Amino acid sequence: MSQRIRVRDRSQLLGTTPPPGSGRASPFGGISGTSTPGNQNRYVDDLESQNDEAVNLLSSKVKLLKDITVGIGNEVRDSTAQLSQMNDAFTETGDILSGTFRRMNNMAERHGCKWLWYIVFFIIVFWFFMVVWWFRR
Repeated sequence: MSQRIRVRDRSQLLGTTPPPGSGRASPFGGISGTSTPGNQNRYVDDLESQNDEAVNLLSSKVKLLKDITVGIGNEVRDSTAQLSQMNDAFTETGDILSGTFRRMNNMAERHGCKWLWYIVFFIIVFWFFMVVWWFRR
């Protein structure tokens, strides 16, 4: 793990600091340049604490993103396993249906066209009952 280096002299990182006594407003509140060196140290300490807070906030967001990514990976893994099981089940069902269809065709070939006439007869009888029922209402 990398070690964080605490830099007290921010002028190397942020450029030059405002000259003491300039009275320019700091983006973090208050007056950034005052005439006393104690205020300058306080300004640097404030920047350091704000940077630490930002780093902590950023690390918590990175942890949250990592947890979400791990959750997505687990969901993808589970979904892939479930899809594989469904594919196997559909293949097995297709095999069963093709066998049933093959047996039905063999039966139809053995019995000739008699089964077709039975189906036509049942359709006509069903249609007749439907017509009678419709006109009786």
